Amino acid sequence: MKKNLHPDYHAIDVKLVDGTVVQMRSTWGEEGKQMSLDIDPSVHPAWTGGGARLMDTGGRVSKFKNKYAGLGF
Repeated sequence: MKKNLHPDYHAIDVKLVDGTVVQMRSTWGEEGKQMSLDIDPSVHPAWTGGGARLMDTGGRVSKFKNKYAGLGF
């Protein structure tokens, strides 16, 4: 097996949006460095269920609903 093929895997601190600091193992940075996140599972709509409403631009949603109304969607 080749030497020095894989990157160094070490502990770093990850600072979440709410200020919480979590220690994780990563290949990012150096031992003891801190990574600050702009988006994490506590604030991202994909994990929180999102509060965004679907914008019906050009009537696409209503066209879809009308086209497939008989299928029970």
